[in-house]
Amino acid sequence: MIVNCTAYIDGRKLDDIALEEIPAIRQRPDTFVWLGLFEPDEALMTQVQQLFGLHELAAEDAHHAHQRPKVELYGDCLFIVLRTAQSTGGKLDFGETHIFVGPRYLVTVRHGASLAYAPVRARCESAPNLLRKGPGFALYAILDFVVDQYFPILSGIEDAVEDLEERFFKRDFDEGDISRLYEFKRDLVGLRRAIGPLVEVCNYLLTDVFNDYISDDIRPYFRDVYDHTLRINETIDATRETLALALQISLSLAGARQNDATKRLAGWGALLAAPTMVFSVYGMNFKGWFPELEWQYGYPMVMGSVTVACLVLYWKLKKSGWL
Repeated sequence: MIVNCTAYIDGRKLDDIALEEIPAIRQRPDTFVWLGLFEPDEALMTQVQQLFGLHELAAEDAHHAHQRPKVELYGDCLFIVLRTAQSTGGKLDFGETHIFVGPRYLVTVRHGASLAYAPVRARCESAPNLLRKGPGFALYAILDFVVDQYFPILSGIEDAVEDLEERFFKRDFDEGDISRLYEFKRDLVGLRRAIGPLVEVCNYLLTDVFNDYISDDIRPYFRDVYDHTLRINETIDATRETLALALQISLSLAGARQNDATKRLAGWGALLAAPTMVFSVYGMNFKGWFPELEWQYGYPMVMGSVTVACLVLYWKLKKSGWL
C-alpha cells in the first residue's frame, strides 16, 4: 500500500500528490518526489516500476524481499537494501527496507518489522537547507534512522546478559536462564547478519562511484552513519564474547552443581554402608556363629557400635564437604 507520496521543491514540502501526478512533478526544476510503500502488491509495484523506470530485477527484489543488505547501481538508479529490527514483547523481529534513489525521486519499500518513516520525513522537512540537496539527504536520514534503531535493542540485550551473568556468579539461576542465553545468542546472530553487510554498504556509498547521488557537502553525514554501524558491529562482537563467557560459566556451574549432588549421594551411600554391612551379616541366621547373641548386652552393644560408627562417618564426611 501507499504510505505517503509527497513532492518537495527547493527543500520544502510542496504537497501530497497522487501517483499519476509524479511524471509532471518530476519535470519541474529543484523538485523531487518521495514515495513510501509498505508491502505493495504486484500491481502497485509494477505501476511504480513503470513510473520511475526501475530495473525489473530491482523491482522484483523489492516486491518479494528476503534480500541481504546490499547496494547496486542500475543505470541512473541506486538500489539499496537494508535490514530493519524491532523488539516487541521481548521478541526480536527483522524486516527489510528497499530504497530506490534516482533523478528527482526516492522510493522506499518496507517489509515486515519496521517502524514508519514519518519521523524521518518530519526531520528532513525541518531542515529545508539540507533537504534542498535532493534525495541524497533523504537517503542519509533513512539510513541514520534505521541504524539508530539497533542501539536500544543492543542495549537491552547487554543489560539482560549482564544481569544473567551476575545471577550465575551468585548461583541464583535455573534452566530458564540458560534458555534465555541461547535466545540472546540467536538474536545476536540475526543482528550480526543484518548489520555486518550494512557496514560494507555505508562504506561503499562513501566512494566516488556515487558522487551523482551523494554530494560532497552531505558526505560527512554518511560518514557519521558509517561510524554508527562500526560501533554497533563492535558492540555485537563484544556482547557475543560476553554471552559466550556467560554460557561457559553457566555450564561450569551446572556441572559443579551436578558434582555436588553426586558427592552428597556418595556421602550418604558411604554413611549407610556401615549399618548395612553389619545388619546383613546378622541377617544370615547362623546362630552358632554369633555367640554374642546369647549375651545379655549383645544387641545393645551392636546397635551402639553401629551408631558410633555412623556418627564418626557423618562427622568426617560433613567436615570434608561431602554432606
